[in-house]
Amino acid sequence: MGVSPSGLGALLGEFEQNFRARGELGASVSVWWRGKEVLGDGRGWCEKEQHRAWTTRTLVPVYSATKVPSTAALMLALDEAGMSCETQVGEVWPGFPLPHASFAEMLSHQCGLAALDQPASLWDHEEVVAALEAQVPAWKPGEGHGYHPRTFGAMLEEPMRRLTGKTLGAFWNDRFARPLDLEFWIGLPESAQPRVARLYPGKASPNDFEEGFYKEFNRAGSVTQRAFGSPRGLRSVQEMNDPKAWGAGFPAMGGVGTASALAKFYQVLLGNIPGPLSASVRRAMMTRLVDGDDRVLVKPTAFAVGCQLDPLDSAGRKIRSLYGPSLDGFGHPGAGGSHAFGDPESGISFGYVMNQMELSVMPGRRSTVLVDALYG
Repeated sequence: MGVSPSGLGALLGEFEQNFRARGELGASVSVWWRGKEVLGDGRGWCEKEQHRAWTTRTLVPVYSATKVPSTAALMLALDEAGMSCETQVGEVWPGFPLPHASFAEMLSHQCGLAALDQPASLWDHEEVVAALEAQVPAWKPGEGHGYHPRTFGAMLEEPMRRLTGKTLGAFWNDRFARPLDLEFWIGLPESAQPRVARLYPGKASPNDFEEGFYKEFNRAGSVTQRAFGSPRGLRSVQEMNDPKAWGAGFPAMGGVGTASALAKFYQVLLGNIPGPLSASVRRAMMTRLVDGDDRVLVKPTAFAVGCQLDPLDSAGRKIRSLYGPSLDGFGHPGAGGSHAFGDPESGISFGYVMNQMELSVMPGRRSTVLVDALYG
């Protein structure tokens, strides 16, 4: 199974419908197959005032869709140091609260460090590391998993600095973005700032706050609320529109780029475009490690090393299909709707970015209709 002309046509039809009927402002979509882009479209506006037309080269922050590129960077650094995802974190970072946990366990959200008790600012890496090292894990590997929306960044950044002496963003830009010609930065250069679209927050309806995740998100002291609030800083969409945020290079949520660059990156993970990652690293990033109830997102999730997959029911069937029909599709969404994934079965990769956000930590309807149309 590969890409069909009818699937691409149906996807474009739904993309156009997003603008006509689903509140899209500016957006891009990209599909790659066998190492080549077979569909790339971008339209709309970079801001509501319609000063700049949106094109396929428009850049936009993608929040947690950054996590997979960031993980790939750390995995390459580990590989080049003669280590792997099975290496104990304590070998690189002795102060990590669970030093005997493997990098695979840490990067699949099994270490119970999603929320910090000690106050720390996202803008102060050393402060966040100190808070992490002082944190008593809420659970340990083998006791379940829960998404680490914000602390995940320092859990990537600190080992990277110890291994290479570089920030993760600098390593990504040097080893992936530039040599692979990916217009996706973790630490945006000032020269690219004029190409960044303005983000607009999604609007909540009363029903949204009755749903499991948002009910917990708004419950004082819940692990969900604490996980999305620590370390503190950069919580509003307005703050994410600040060039300071684009240039900071936060590994969990600070990536800025195009849909095409994200989809092309997943071709590298699939092995359809030559890149710096070994076959064993690429395999680890798409191999399901945990699957079940997520203590933070309050719904079933599944994770590999740094990547999300669709969870399965007891019969091995998908509970949802955010990553296409294949059981092995893997990727990561970003808050508000950005979405990217690779499909090992078909060889397809997909990227979607936008600036009118939806109220969702999972891909919203404007991206899922595109994926459904692509696969027919």
